[in-house]
Amino acid sequence: MNHTPVVFIHGTWLHALSWESWAERFASRGFLAFTPGWPGEAAAVGELRKSAGAIAGIGLDVLTDHYAGIVRSFDTAPVIIGHSVGGLIAQHLIAADIGRAAVAIAPAPINDITLPDAPARLWTPEQSDAAEGLVSLSPKQFREVFANTATEEDSDRLFERYVVPAPSRLLADLGPASAARSGRAVVDVGNAGRGPLLLISGQEDLMVPDSVTRAAYKQYGDSTAVTDLKQFADRAHSLVIDSGWRFVADYVLGWLDEHGLRPEHG
Repeated sequence: MNHTPVVFIHGTWLHALSWESWAERFASRGFLAFTPGWPGEAAAVGELRKSAGAIAGIGLDVLTDHYAGIVRSFDTAPVIIGHSVGGLIAQHLIAADIGRAAVAIAPAPINDITLPDAPARLWTPEQSDAAEGLVSLSPKQFREVFANTATEEDSDRLFERYVVPAPSRLLADLGPASAARSGRAVVDVGNAGRGPLLLISGQEDLMVPDSVTRAAYKQYGDSTAVTDLKQFADRAHSLVIDSGWRFVADYVLGWLDEHGLRPEHG
């Protein structure tokens, strides 16, 4: 029997450490959990905050190719679980028949879907330091638009443990202007031969509103491949790291089991 690998892809403004609880949970169920960081991402949050220049030039093309290489490196095709831009990448990879199944949590928009104006401002590089090519969130911004359903105490704790700067180039690739968006934001929603896909949204998400995830779900409507949508009430963009993360993780574990994606396989 072989153990099924799961590759977790984190999103903008979060460090790979943000998957620590998920990795432990999945490993306890028998999966092989991997939380690879972005190219050049320091192993510690504090270190990355001090020397984030190593990730400043990263765009969606580089990031997608990086994770495609990781997923392809396994003898057994992994399950891919991504949050935010990681959710976009998870969809791109599974649509390209890379990976066994995918879960996209509060995923950045695909294809011609755009973000509403208000939250989209944080996805633009206008706040960045031009010399550094980075966009940082303050604890207040994080609390107001990322962890808006958490208490101030919990939000500040999450900020200190997980939050890092994001590359302005990547944010531009994800931006609302279609001309500037990367080709890796294009997903083949009609691929009927791909593995199962689960889309997850938080209905209080201000960064990637529920409406954006529902719009993505509708684009898969003509495909006969398994595509499911789960909406979590009263949850924000922080739903993978805040106090309710276990409800989301356990739902994903149940969904995988329903589709025969179990920790061990022959």
